[in-house]
Amino acid sequence: MTTKRYDLVIVGAGIVGLAHAAEAVRRGLSVAVVERDTFARGASVRNFGHGCVSGQAGTALAYARVARERWLELGRQAGFWAAPTGTVVAARGGDELAVLREFAADGEAPAVLLDADGVRARVALRTPELVGGAWLPWDVRVDPRAAVGALARWLAKQGVDVRWGTSAAGVSAGTLHTSRGDLAAPAIVLATGHDLDRLFPDLAAGVDLHRCELHMLRVAAPGGARFEPAVLTGHSMLRYAGFADCPSLPALADRLAAERPDLLAVDMNLMFTQLPDGDLIIGDTHALAHTHPPFAAEDMDDLVLAETAGLLGHPVAVLAVRERWRGYYASAPGREFLVAAPLAGVRVVTVTTGIGMTTSHGLAAAVLDDLLA
Repeated sequence: MTTKRYDLVIVGAGIVGLAHAAEAVRRGLSVAVVERDTFARGASVRNFGHGCVSGQAGTALAYARVARERWLELGRQAGFWAAPTGTVVAARGGDELAVLREFAADGEAPAVLLDADGVRARVALRTPELVGGAWLPWDVRVDPRAAVGALARWLAKQGVDVRWGTSAAGVSAGTLHTSRGDLAAPAIVLATGHDLDRLFPDLAAGVDLHRCELHMLRVAAPGGARFEPAVLTGHSMLRYAGFADCPSLPALADRLAAERPDLLAVDMNLMFTQLPDGDLIIGDTHALAHTHPPFAAEDMDDLVLAETAGLLGHPVAVLAVRERWRGYYASAPGREFLVAAPLAGVRVVTVTTGIGMTTSHGLAAAVLDDLLA
C-alpha cells in the first residue's frame, strides 16, 4: 500500500484530535485524521456540551479562553449550534453562597452574584432551598451530538483527509502505521483519550491513567421549560479548580459530606444543560477504574434523577427518561493534561480530567506551537 504524506497526522477524531486539525488548517498545513470508528461515539458526544470556562484556573483557564472563541467561530463556519449562554450556579445553602461571593471577589473569571429571584429570572428552578447564586458570563455551550460530526465534515471540506474506520496500529518517527496503510508526516499527534494504553501502555501506567465512568441521562424538560444557560450546583464547586482557593470551600465540602455521603460516594456533579430540541442532559456520577464492568447499576441513575428533580422542584415522575448512557474520559491524579513526546516529532495529547470540550482548542494551539517549532 502506498504511503501518503502530510504535514500533520492525527489519531482520534474526538474533540481533542479535531481541535488539532482545525488549528492546523488555520496554519495552512496538510492534515490527515485517522479514526477507528465510523462516526463520533466516544467522550466527545457523551458530555454536556458545556464549555465551563469560568470554572478553570491557571493553564486550563488560558486554554479555555482560547477554546471559547474557537467554538463560537467554528460554529459559524461549520454550521453547528454554539452560543455564549453563560452558566448559572444555583446556591441552596449559605455556605454555597459564601463560596460564590469569594469567587466573585477574587476569582480569575467574572461572576455576577444573584439573589434567589435573580436565579429564577434566568433559569426555571422551583426548589424551595434556593437562596441565591451566580451568573458566569464567559461560559459557552454547543450541541455535543452535532458539533463533533459537523466539525469533521467541515474539516473535510477544507481539505483534511478524515479516515473513518481506520485503526492506528503503531507509530514510528515520521510514520503512522494504520490498518489501511502507512501515513507519513514530520508531525504526528495521538489524541486517543482514555484509550492511550492501547498504543502506549507504559506511558499510561506511568501517570496512573484510569477511565472515569459517568452515569448520564437525557430527560424531557418539565413543562417544556427553557434553560439557555448551563446550570451548576454546590457539588460542582467541589470539582472545578476555579473554586479551589475559596476560603469557604472546605466548610461546604464538610457539610455536603455529612449531609449527603451517598452523593460524595459517587462523586456527584449535579448539573444539567439543554439540547436544542428542549430535552435536558442531566448528571453525573464519577467512578475510576482501568477497566469497568459492563453492567450499569440502576440505583445510580435513580440518584441522578432524584437529585435533578429536587433541584428543578418537580416530582421525579415528571422527568420522562429518553436515553441513558455511560460516558468515559481519561483521568490521572494530580494533572489536567498529559502532553508527552515518546518519539521525535510525535506528541501524545490527552486531557486527563473532564474538561476536553472546555479546553481542547487552546490545548491544540499550544501543542502545535511546540511540535512545529
